[in-house]
Amino acid sequence: MENPWECIIIGGGAAGLSAALVLGRARRRTLVVDAGEPSNGVAEGIGGLLGHDRQPPESLYRTGREELAAYPSVEMRSGRVVAASGPAGDGESFHLELDDGSRERAPRLLLATGMQYRMPDLPGIAERWGRSVFHCPFCHGWEVRDRPIAVLDGGPTGVQRALLLRLWSDDVTLLTNGDGADLGADERTRLEREGVIVDEREVVELRGPGDELEAVVFADGGERRCEGLLVPVTLHQRSTLASDLGALTEAGPIAADALVIDSMFRTSVPGLFAAGDIGAQMPSVAGAVASGSAAARTIVHDLLVAA
Repeated sequence: MENPWECIIIGGGAAGLSAALVLGRARRRTLVVDAGEPSNGVAEGIGGLLGHDRQPPESLYRTGREELAAYPSVEMRSGRVVAASGPAGDGESFHLELDDGSRERAPRLLLATGMQYRMPDLPGIAERWGRSVFHCPFCHGWEVRDRPIAVLDGGPTGVQRALLLRLWSDDVTLLTNGDGADLGADERTRLEREGVIVDEREVVELRGPGDELEAVVFADGGERRCEGLLVPVTLHQRSTLASDLGALTEAGPIAADALVIDSMFRTSVPGLFAAGDIGAQMPSVAGAVASGSAAARTIVHDLLVAA
């Protein structure tokens, strides 16, 4: 029986929908499997995406799904891929099992599942994540402009992050969280020159109504006014699918196990492609849209060569 799909995309976020649009317009039979858990789902808006600046993420994804409905070769399916295996002598197809028990196969597979964001274990972060607490100043800096803001980072990147935040506010504090011993004299001098306050007390809690932030609370009982907080995060693969298929990963500046991809969005496994945050060192919606589109064009050419 003819394989019903030429490409299966796992993940229906910015990268996955962008790839599906290109594949649909190229009339490639494409299945998109989406678990409905976009990495930026809690964000108030998408910052810096041309044509969609400050638009809620769900609005962007809903519009994308509506656009895909115009292309009969693309099918959207809600669900989760629970198992995957590589080509096994049946015309070099990848085999997938979904959580509803159904099975699908295709000669090309695109991973666009995004990454899991692991943030510091600090009371008050989770409920404010993607709003008054964030990891990307380019995505959220504008929303907290001209307010008292801070960086929670006692590591070597804290100084750079604090200086970067000065683009959005004159009131910036570097919170070293009791770990500022590594700050050198030159770094302290530069921070002082740029007007960045250094507070070395241990942070124990964030305070404010709802998802708003008003202050950080220290172990000594003191507080510092703060209405926006940048915190470092570590990105991790959301599932074992990439490793199950034998794809190589590597640690990077913010990702513990980013998928290794080349300039054409190929992984180390023939026929397996990846787009979006899953292989990105500096994730963004704009970057995910671009990578999904580019990866899909590579897949279209790849299918032609293999025909």
